[in-house]
Amino acid sequence: MRWIWIFAWLSLTAAALAADEVAPGVALVSGGAYVLSEQPDGNSVLFDAPGGVIVFDTGRHAAHTRKVLDQAAAMGQPVVAVINSHWHLDHVGGNPTIRRAFPAVHIFASAAIKGARAGFLAKYRQDLFAEIAKLSDPVQKDGLLAEIAIVDAGPALEPDVVIEASGPRTIAGRTLDIHLERNAVTAGDVWLFDPKTRVLLAGDLVTLPAPFLDTACPRRWSAALAQLERATFTTLIPGHGPPLSRTQFAAYRTAYDRLLACAASKASNDACGAGWVRDAGALVPETDQKAAKALIGYYMEASLRAAPEQLAKLCGAP
Repeated sequence: MRWIWIFAWLSLTAAALAADEVAPGVALVSGGAYVLSEQPDGNSVLFDAPGGVIVFDTGRHAAHTRKVLDQAAAMGQPVVAVINSHWHLDHVGGNPTIRRAFPAVHIFASAAIKGARAGFLAKYRQDLFAEIAKLSDPVQKDGLLAEIAIVDAGPALEPDVVIEASGPRTIAGRTLDIHLERNAVTAGDVWLFDPKTRVLLAGDLVTLPAPFLDTACPRRWSAALAQLERATFTTLIPGHGPPLSRTQFAAYRTAYDRLLACAASKASNDACGAGWVRDAGALVPETDQKAAKALIGYYMEASLRAAPEQLAKLCGAP
């Protein structure tokens, strides 16, 4: 959600990026580079299955979801299933559009969005209206109204097939290993491993240029990264950022755990931000380092060093 930047948007227009083949029958529609002044789209991935196209995450902006639909058309099959990694709007915002285009589609996700709609998203909607009242720029107002429209889609964002446990599932004739992590990035995070291509879709359990900790339990996120590493993947597609190799993922995991250690120390927020950039190395190119440090600086107080009662709420029962 990147809450800190919500009122600093310059534009809600998503960059037009072509889909990339990451493995035979697996296409990535990139969410694009992360920009501090804009709300992003998450990465979307399409599988060409025997019974139709499976989409993993649908983005936020209409332009991104349009590219998902265009890629499905290029595959020559209807979208028969959507799997959502989690409830953040940059991953589920395109669900209503997909449903209108393919009324028979099934949407798979955890049940966490129900609690989010009643809590986080309801508060978010109120804050958006409050911000609109302060604005005079019609373009900025339209952008916030578009965000409210996504929230107001309500049940159209939710799954009709709830993922309650980890295990293999055959969807549209393709068998996928689907995993559920509780109280990591959100109350319910879904990640997927495709044994056929050894591609792993991590959702926001991996994000660049920094971990997005808005609704996260930091320590349980660390445990979830350990689960990802046990999978025999060769390519990992994060929720935001380019595909990673196993070696690159290992560097990400090490940098994340070092960030948690820094947050638990007496080091300054700036020092921890600089440490993240140093430890992540080539995962955060020079052009992204300013954004990465800004994000870590915010999350140090909002999440990593939050009050114990706030962390207990996000982390749920032990």
